[in-house]
Amino acid sequence: MTPAQMAEIHTAAFHDDRPWSEIEFADLTAGNHIDLLTQVGGFALISTVAGESELLTLAVHPARQRQGIATTLIVRWLSIPRIKAAFLEVAADNDIAQSLYVKHGFAECGRREGYYKRRDRNPVDAVIMRTELTHG
Repeated sequence: MTPAQMAEIHTAAFHDDRPWSEIEFADLTAGNHIDLLTQVGGFALISTVAGESELLTLAVHPARQRQGIATTLIVRWLSIPRIKAAFLEVAADNDIAQSLYVKHGFAECGRREGYYKRRDRNPVDAVIMRTELTHG
C-alpha cells in the first residue's frame, strides 16, 4: 500500500480529526522499527522497539468498516513474536474502537486530556491502552 493510498483511507476514516498526509506516511514508513500491516480497505502502522509495540494508527475506509478488517489487523499485530507488550491511544469518544481493543486484551492505563483536536467540537481525551503478550 502506498503512502497516497494510506492518506486517502486515513482521511476518509478520520474526517473529524486532522488526517495524516501522504508525506507523513512516506516519512513514517521509511523509518526504523516500523511495520505496515495491510488489508484491502485498511491498514495498521506500528512501531516496535525492544519488545514494546505501539499502534501508531489503524484506519479502515468507511465503505469497508464492519467487515472484520480491523480485527484481522489487530490479530496480525499481536501475533508478531518479537512483541512482548502492546499499547495504543484512542479517542475517548470512539466507543467502537475501545470495545474492539478491550476484546483483544487491552485495558486503559492512562489519559491525555484534550489530545484530539476536533474541527467543530471541543478537544477529546486520548485513552491510553496496553496489553502484555505471551507467545507460545
